[in-house]
Order: sequence, then structure tokens, then C-alpha cells
Amino acid sequence: MLSLLMLNLSLFFSFKGHLAWYFRLWGLSLGSFISIFLVWSGNLGCISSSSWFALDGLSSSLVVLTWWISMLMVVASQSGVKVKNNKFSMFSGCVCMLNIILVMTFFSCDIVWFYVFFEASLIPTLILILGWGYQPERLQAGMYMMLYTITASLPLLVLILFSVEVSGTSSFMLKSLLMSAGASSTLLSQSGVLMGIVFFISLAAFLVKLPLFSVHLWLPKAHVEAPVAGSMVLAGILLKLGGYGLLRMYQYLAISSSSSLSDILFCFAMWGGVITSIICFRQTDLKSLIAYSSVGHMSLMLAGVLSNSSWGWHAALGMMLAHGLCSSALFALANYNYEKSGTRSLVMNKGMLLVCPIISMWWFLFCVVNMAAPPSINLLSEILVFPSVLFSSVWLSIPLMMMSFLAAVYSLFLYVSTQHGGFPKFISSSLSLKSGPLLLLFLHYLPVNLMIMKADVICLWVI
Repeated sequence: MLSLLMLNLSLFFSFKGHLAWYFRLWGLSLGSFISIFLVWSGNLGCISSSSWFALDGLSSSLVVLTWWISMLMVVASQSGVKVKNNKFSMFSGCVCMLNIILVMTFFSCDIVWFYVFFEASLIPTLILILGWGYQPERLQAGMYMMLYTITASLPLLVLILFSVEVSGTSSFMLKSLLMSAGASSTLLSQSGVLMGIVFFISLAAFLVKLPLFSVHLWLPKAHVEAPVAGSMVLAGILLKLGGYGLLRMYQYLAISSSSSLSDILFCFAMWGGVITSIICFRQTDLKSLIAYSSVGHMSLMLAGVLSNSSWGWHAALGMMLAHGLCSSALFALANYNYEKSGTRSLVMNKGMLLVCPIISMWWFLFCVVNMAAPPSINLLSEILVFPSVLFSSVWLSIPLMMMSFLAAVYSLFLYVSTQHGGFPKFISSSLSLKSGPLLLLFLHYLPVNLMIMKADVICLWVI
């Protein structure tokens, strides 16, 4: 764990110029394979090195995802940033800084420092959107993202400080914390209204980051205006901070799923996922469609968390990992379409099967993964989340079935809209993908399917 942190810091303070790009790229690759080896070796128990840092099955899986997506961000930006000489040294440094902050967030054993790193991740993300975004509306998109997330997280800071004052400790990895916070839990249980307020405040910041339907408007804006690396890190890692925070706060505050507000939120998440799945059919922008599909998938992940069962929490982790890899690849594919056609409009992106068959194959593979087809871990996650939701309420089977069906429909719609039909005359018919993009897509596709062979990473982090 400490070796990964030292490697991270050395990458950030590395050379300048052309050498820094390749040094950071190979350093991120080395960190990715080291973290994969540590997780694959089976050390998934709680490994505490100090009172500040700790690692368990949940955080170790997301640390591996962070390193992997960070490496793929640099690979995806090779043509758009490095070749065009668009301040590539600053860009790679920003990616490494974001990687440091995210790894420290998942490593953090102290809830106050977790909050600090959780909010600090917005700064390099905003720099990526403003510095390397495509459209002039990127300032508005960055403002939306900052206002939504910071406004929702400030009440959480007050609750964290109050909880630390009552419990006498700020570690949320220690089981003794729940016993020391028993006095506050007894006090809150005497007032249903107060318990509901605490429940909402403790989860609001993570629901916005997730994002939950009705507080999701910042996400499509940020995705549309962000460069390909910004979209990849938003979908691949930053949305997972919301899920990680939800699971940790459930453990930290010992929130009971029996509260009426939890049931309302459960139902709202399920039907919100159905609505966003329907909204996908009305999108004309490639990135916007993929962003709204992310909201639908995260609604299903939130349902697994709110079920407050071990199966639901296993499904939540599996869905975060699967969505992080699949959605990141779809944004990379949308960027390749944009580079070839000059537009992200579904109306203009037609007939890619005739123009570039290899990119059509990758579109098909990732659209299939997006609709939870075997052998991806997306299928395992949906199999786990079904009983956890049905045991909570049989009536929720209706939105659950609708979400599963609509995910397959809009994934098929996305593939058919972009690959079939006659291609526009302004697109060259001799386009092809180089080895770099093909490697990038392969490195997305391989882990999301091979991880089914290591299902204990998902299914054994909590009993």
C-alpha cells in the first residue's frame, strides 16, 4: 500500500516535457499491474498499516479500478493531447494528481480526511474540463458540477464533525466505533424526524455524486463538455466515490433500512432509473445518451445498497466495477466517432459498419456488456441485485424488470443508430483504428469479462 503511494507521488513530481508523458504512462501501468497482483493474491481482509490508512476488499477493488482507468486516460488522450501538443505535460500531471487524491480517498481510514480527499477530487476534474474541454459551455458545466456537489456535501461535514465529537473517534474502519456511537444512536432513535434528517444529510452528498435521479443534471453537462479523459474518469471513478461513500456511511452510522425515508428513497431510485432509461431514447448526442445510461445503472447500484443486505452490497460493488470499465470504454468509442466524423450527433453518425468495421465490432461488444450479457460481471451484479431488491419489496419487481429490459433496448438502439444505415458523404470510407485505440478498447474489455473468474473480489468483501 505504501509502495503504491510512493509510486504515485514520484509520478507527479517527475520530469517535464516529452519525457514526463511516457514516464507517467509507464508508471501508471506499473502501478496498475502491482495493484492487480495484490488483489489477485487474495489479500482481501482489512490490512491496517496505521491509524490513518487501511485497506479492505471494497477499497482495494476501487483502488485497482482507479489505477487502471488513470492509465487508460493517458492512453486515450495520446492523439488529442500529446500529438497536438496541447499542454500535455500539465495534462499528465493533472491525471496523476487526480490519481493520488482518489487513491488516498479509498485508503483513508479517517472519516474527516476521507471527506477532504472526497471534495478535493473535484479540483483536478474541473481543471480537466475547463482546460481540455471541447465546447464553450464547459465553464457552465463546471459550475453546475461544483455547485451541485459542494452544496450537498457541506451539511455532511457538519454531521461528520458532530459524530466525531460524540463517538470520540474518527475511524470508520473500526467496529468499536459503532459501539462508541451507541449513545448518539439511542438519542436519534427517540425522534423519527431527527433520524430522518440525519439519514438524509449523511447520504445527500453521495447521492449527488452518484448521481440520483433529480440531482443528476450536472452529469450530462459535464460529460458533454469534458474531454475524453474527463468523461472516462467521471464515469469510471468519480461516480464510484458516491457508491463507496454510501457503503461506508452505512457501516459508520449503522443506519437502519427500516426508516420510512429509506423506503421512499429506495422506491425513488428504482423509478428514477426507469425514467432515465426512457430519457435515453430521446437523446441526440452520443455522450449525453451514455451519461444518462450511467444514471440508470447507478440507480440499480443504489437499490442494492439500500437493500441493506450482503447480496445487495456485493451487487453494488460488482456493478460499480462493471460500469466503470464499460462506460469508460463507451465514452472512448464516442470520442473515436467524434474524431472521424467531427460530430457527436446520432443523426450524423451513421453507417460506421461500412466505414470502419473494426470500430463496429467494439461498439457491439461493449453495448452487449452494457446490457449485462455473459460473461461480464455486469450479469453477476444483476443476478445478485434481483433477490436483494425482491426481498425488500415484491412491488419493486416492476421497475426492476423495466430497468433491465430498457437497458437492453437503449443499448441496442445505441448500436443500431451509430453502425447501421448509410454513412454521410463527408466521412472518408478508408478510415481505420490504429494500434493505440485498439489496445485501449481491449484493456477495457478484458478485465470486465475476466473478473468473473475472480468473483470472490466482489462476493467476499463483506459477510
